[in-house]
Amino acid sequence: MLAALAPDVSWPNGWEGGIVRGHDQVRAYWRRQWAAIDPVVVPTAFHTEDDGRVTVTVHQVVRTLQGLVVADQLVKHVYRFTDGLIVDMEIQD
Repeated sequence: MLAALAPDVSWPNGWEGGIVRGHDQVRAYWRRQWAAIDPVVVPTAFHTEDDGRVTVTVHQVVRTLQGLVVADQLVKHVYRFTDGLIVDMEIQD
């Protein structure tokens, strides 16, 4: 997955809050997240914005490692690309 991200990508830390930047920070964030929770994100719709960003509506189910559902919701992930790589992503409710 990191190969699809620009080296200086800006990525939301939707679990702990804030933003992480670059491959090393994104990798560390994902590892922490997946060691503590079990998120499943399924795309349900795609839309290209007038400015070229791509909005993906996703059904997100987050469970504890013991299987307890802590979130079940639709959210939007908005991606901006440069030269075919994701340079930033934001999460919208």
